[in-house]
Amino acid sequence: MNINRERRGILIGAMKLGVGSIFASNIKNVALAQEKAVMIKVVASRFTYAPNRIMLKRGVPVVLTLSTLDMPMGFNAPDFGVRTDIFPGKESSVRFTPDKVGEFVFHCDLFCGSGHEDMTGVLVVT
Repeated sequence: MNINRERRGILIGAMKLGVGSIFASNIKNVALAQEKAVMIKVVASRFTYAPNRIMLKRGVPVVLTLSTLDMPMGFNAPDFGVRTDIFPGKESSVRFTPDKVGEFVFHCDLFCGSGHEDMTGVLVVT
């Protein structure tokens, strides 16, 4: 009877230790992921983004801070499911973690005048 009680105590202790380790590890990973985000400023102006070629690393979180000086614009990177409006005098941001390697187009999806269709850029993920 005492042996079963001791085994049960050891088993419960091991389970608590394992569950605690998993939670502690996940909390640490979430905190690290949020701390390591790469911040990149992007300025949209009539028919262009600066920079219009953005280098990223797969698995590294990124925050794009977008602004415009002249008129409302859009930012859409459909391969990563991120999109936002950009208004003059305000900053917008999108946060994502590239999960695939390659070159992916982003574009303005708010009509901003003749030439709007050429307002694109490339996210290069290595």
